[in-house]
Amino acid sequence: MECTIRLAREDDAAAISAVILRALRETNAKDYTGETIERVERSFSPEVVLQLIGKRTVFVAAIGSRVVGTASLDGSVVRTVFVAPDVQARGIGRLLMAEIERTACARNIPSLTVPASVTAETF
Repeated sequence: MECTIRLAREDDAAAISAVILRALRETNAKDYTGETIERVERSFSPEVVLQLIGKRTVFVAAIGSRVVGTASLDGSVVRTVFVAPDVQARGIGRLLMAEIERTACARNIPSLTVPASVTAETF
């Protein structure tokens, strides 16, 4: 499995949205209430993801041409880290986080934070 990490492009918005929504429904559903999942889902339509690509540094993990994961950096805050359920536990999240860390180092960001509570705004 050859997985590459690259900057997201505008034409990735629908695929990123699909990865996030699938991970929310299949993986995160056991950790959050249905209401929380629904609220977060509304925040990751393809249109909203397209806006986020313009505001944050968004990375995608791809196997071939298929987007299988995403992570973003918003200043010094790590956001929107998701991997498609069928490829979880294969190191893709680790690769995404390594790219986030490299980017932060290159930007002289001394430390990264992850929001403590889960709301649509924290993703």
